[in-house]
Amino acid sequence: MASNLSPAASASGASASPATRVKSATSTTSQFGYPRGHVGYLSADEEEALRSFQDVLEERGLYKRGPPASHDDQTLLRFLRARRWVVEDAFRQFKDTEDWRAANSIDTLYKTIQLDAYEQSRRLYPQWTGRRDRRGIPLYVFEIRTLDSKTISEYERLGSKSTFSQAKTDGKTPPGLLRLFALYENLTRFTQPFCTQLADREHPAVPITMSTNIVDIQGVGLTQFWNLKGHMQAASQLATAHYPETLDRIFIIGAPMFFSTVWGWIKRWFDPITVSKIFVLSAHEVKPTLEAFIDPCNIPKKYGGELDYTFGQLGVPDPHWEGVIDWEEGFTGFPTGPLLWEEVDDGKRVACVTYGSKGDEPRRQRICTLPKIWPATAAPEVDAENVAEGTATKTTSTAVTMTDVSEATQTAEPKAHDDGVQTDDAITNGDAVKKLQMHDEKHAEAANSAPPALATTVA
Repeated sequence: MASNLSPAASASGASASPATRVKSATSTTSQFGYPRGHVGYLSADEEEALRSFQDVLEERGLYKRGPPASHDDQTLLRFLRARRWVVEDAFRQFKDTEDWRAANSIDTLYKTIQLDAYEQSRRLYPQWTGRRDRRGIPLYVFEIRTLDSKTISEYERLGSKSTFSQAKTDGKTPPGLLRLFALYENLTRFTQPFCTQLADREHPAVPITMSTNIVDIQGVGLTQFWNLKGHMQAASQLATAHYPETLDRIFIIGAPMFFSTVWGWIKRWFDPITVSKIFVLSAHEVKPTLEAFIDPCNIPKKYGGELDYTFGQLGVPDPHWEGVIDWEEGFTGFPTGPLLWEEVDDGKRVACVTYGSKGDEPRRQRICTLPKIWPATAAPEVDAENVAEGTATKTTSTAVTMTDVSEATQTAEPKAHDDGVQTDDAITNGDAVKKLQMHDEKHAEAANSAPPALATTVA
């Protein structure tokens, strides 16, 4: 399915059920992960931090207010969340990222990359299943065993010696890794904006800026982990530095007995916030935990769900897209390669357009269109005092109305290892969902303990 560049296989023949707003037990406004700290769900201090951040960036020539603004609020908020709302720290990371993007022509890389180079990267690294979790966040799967030392060596060799795009480089970022960042561009510029425009989610007025990830390490031996150490460390550190807060949770499946040794390396590649999002699940934890976050119809069969999806193939179209997406040119699913959304019909709809190059020919073909629902005409108002207490409440309804599905509430007393990783014995009696909920509440308490001066800027 993914080996050719023709339109993806057609969507499931099953009839589409009505779009409903589905709430998971771990995605309420009382918890730190989502949507707290996102557009429409900011406390007074967080609102002030965002305004101060915009002022600092504008004063230092890295931001223009527009309209349209040079950078949207949801992007700026990613850097603020990553740096715990300390504006000057967020500025330094933002500036480093902007400098890195300019020095490596990341926009040009994404728009001009050769399809075969893109496809080689796509097949090796985290892949969008075409589905979302219960909150509307895209679900990615990553099977580590595909990254053996021979494959990585060849991947880096071709990347360093081939002209796979029109982008320049800074000579510092390993050329063999640059293709990987076309995939991050696809996440932030295609998948997340697409999921933002889909209304069948719990908070349709909140733009999607994260991803949920299943990382499958079954069948990976200690030698393979060791051989991958350098490559994975470089890739992880660059991604953490320049694509902050694009991960919601990472569920590690199939961990071998020696994984605690491997974890000792891995946790040093990430900042503490990212580390806190990683959960290691034993075999009996996988199905109940994933189902708490993801509808079974969107979980691959390999992990106890109903989705006929195999790592390596293109994303499986969701029946809920029927009646929302208008496919064109014979397409019934999204093809491989760079994709971007562009406004059409006087801003009433958005169109998916292909980019990249096939041979010497640049691609530019319209795949589909769908209604533009975000940004909504009326943004939700939020009680800032309640947000600060972790109980945000909308006071104005959005333009989108959907059917509510009742929400479960659970509590539990967690155990945790000193190193912060959530492992089998940290999730007691198979009650992974309760453990995750308590983890979120603990995270929220830590965030609230930050000094009130966190929004103060440095001139």
